[in-house]
Amino acid sequence: MTGHPELVFRANYFGDPVASQALAALLDDTFGIDVTILDRLGGPDPTGVPFAWFDASGTCIANISAFSMPLVINGNFTRAAALQSGAVRPDFRGRGLFRSVMEAALDYCDSEGFEAVALLTDKPTLYERYGFRTLAQHRFAGPAPAGDRAGATRQLDMANDADVTLLRRLLNGRRPVSDRFAPLRQVEMFLFNAALMPDLRLDILEEDGAVIAWQQGEDGSFELFDVAGAQIPALADILASLRLTPSKIRVHFAPDHLNWNGEAIADEGDMVLMLRGAEDLLPQKPFALPPMAEF
Repeated sequence: MTGHPELVFRANYFGDPVASQALAALLDDTFGIDVTILDRLGGPDPTGVPFAWFDASGTCIANISAFSMPLVINGNFTRAAALQSGAVRPDFRGRGLFRSVMEAALDYCDSEGFEAVALLTDKPTLYERYGFRTLAQHRFAGPAPAGDRAGATRQLDMANDADVTLLRRLLNGRRPVSDRFAPLRQVEMFLFNAALMPDLRLDILEEDGAVIAWQQGEDGSFELFDVAGAQIPALADILASLRLTPSKIRVHFAPDHLNWNGEAIADEGDMVLMLRGAEDLLPQKPFALPPMAEF
């Protein structure tokens, strides 16, 4: 790749620890996010392929990374990829560096046969030129269902290696949390997001072999972010097992496996989910990407 003689273009460099650390520094400097947290949790996503520009000193100037994120969309398996870690250092913006790494990443996704590419952004107009379309997301709210099937539970600790290993196993064998739109596999981002959310609780329902990712809202509501397991317990059974009787429920993904229906409320957050792919791959509304899978 040419056009920037003072810089060096590199792809698929995650095997180089020095270059990987340079990317971590770029993301920390740009977003204040320490991605090296993943080193303690089993390492980064092994499917990740970065595309970047480096200067002569080895500083990462611009980057975007692609990784495999198989999805269930409208009940069908979709071989999809996602993009993350997109950043350019301020002094180098406006020089076409981001466009070049985006084009390289999308060329890679096309050559690998991915049917769709997803990303999250607060600047959706930046990506429309590359064929991405905004997907309207919803959350689901309503009263708590009554249930009495209270099973044994245990709270997991992200600082406990055995609990992290258990969580990785359940995530690798999980059932998609929704048939409308959900990742089939997204281990690393679940762990990364869990490590960054101080108020998050992870409780395993022992009988079901499912981990519930949840927290209590400021208004006392029960906020359900994700369920990781080979089966999805009914919401009533989740609440009964956790010994909770909240007045309100908010579910952050389509609840078609929870035996519960809430009112769909449009998500008005700053981050927008976008998808690049054929028209028939667009998910049926309403739906949402589970927060634990955000990338």
